[in-house]
Formats: sequence, structure tokens, C-alpha cells
Amino acid sequence: MSSDIARSLAGLKGAVPSGPGGRPMLFCGDIDMRIGRDGTWYYLGSPIGRKPLVKLFATVLRREDDGDYYLVTPVERCRIRVDDAPFVAVEVDVADGGDGRALVFRTNLDEQVTADAAHPIRVRVDSLTGEPTPYVLVRAGLEALIARPVFYQLVGMADTRLVDGQEVLGVVSAGRFFSLGRLDGKP
Repeated sequence: MSSDIARSLAGLKGAVPSGPGGRPMLFCGDIDMRIGRDGTWYYLGSPIGRKPLVKLFATVLRREDDGDYYLVTPVERCRIRVDDAPFVAVEVDVADGGDGRALVFRTNLDEQVTADAAHPIRVRVDSLTGEPTPYVLVRAGLEALIARPVFYQLVGMADTRLVDGQEVLGVVSAGRFFSLGRLDGKP
């Protein structure tokens, strides 16, 4: 069965939605598919063990204006659950870019993304615990949660700057400064 799904999706790879407003005509409802906080994809409660199949599903994953995640084909779209972010940044490399240093992230699905103006790094701070949760934008509305060891690497290469009168810790990539957090510990 999973090979049938893979063949069907392979034929749709890169397809553009054709329905009104860029949406497919048929909403097939919620399907029992979930992406865990660690980036594991589940179907009917069981992990999908075939990485090529997960990569294929990821090519048709979209986040819509309602904040929900959908698998979108030219004919239908199905809502899935995402615990946090659909991807996890599991590695960061420092490359020499045209604008100086470039931070290149690799996701759990082997996608590479360079932090820049189009792919910003952001940090959400939990208002109760003060714990930072960092993300990098992979593509249109789809972020990667930056894994804790990778975040520690970023902190290790960070500099301090004065931003809006506050001293912040951050990193530079592709000529742009990305704040990792305020030094006074406030969000």
C-alpha cells in the first residue's frame, strides 16, 4: 500500500494547486497523520519508517492562513497535525557566503537552508518558564525547530549587539543579524 501512495505522490511532486484561490477543489478532511516535535512522521499512530516516503510527503506539505498544516495535491488537500514545527534543524555549518559568514542548516529530511532575509531565525520564549525555542524558516510558512545541540552551537558563535536599546545575543548570517535572546533574560 505505501508503495502505491509513493507512486501517486511521485507523479504530483512539484505540482501547483489548481483550485480557486490556489487551493485544490476537494478538502478530504483530517487524516490521522501527525508530525511529532522530534520530526517523526506518524500515520495511524505508527511511525513512517521510510525516509524517502516522508520526504515525498514533505514536498506537498503546506501551512495555510488558518495556521493549520495540509498535504496538498492538485485535486485535494488533507489536514494533518504538527506538534511543533514540521522539520528539525539537526546540523549547522558555517560557510563563506557573498555577504560574509552564512549559516547553513540541514534538516532531519536532509533539506539545506541558509539563514538569510528570506529564511530568518526566530526564537520564541515561553512566558512561564523563560525557555527559548529557536526556529529557522525553511520555506513558505514551514519552519524547522532548531535542535538543542545546534542552538548551543549558535550561542557559542554569537556576539552581543545593542538592538532597540537592549543588549541582545545573536548570530550573523548572510549579512543579517538574528537575535537569539536578550542578555537580561527577558523575552
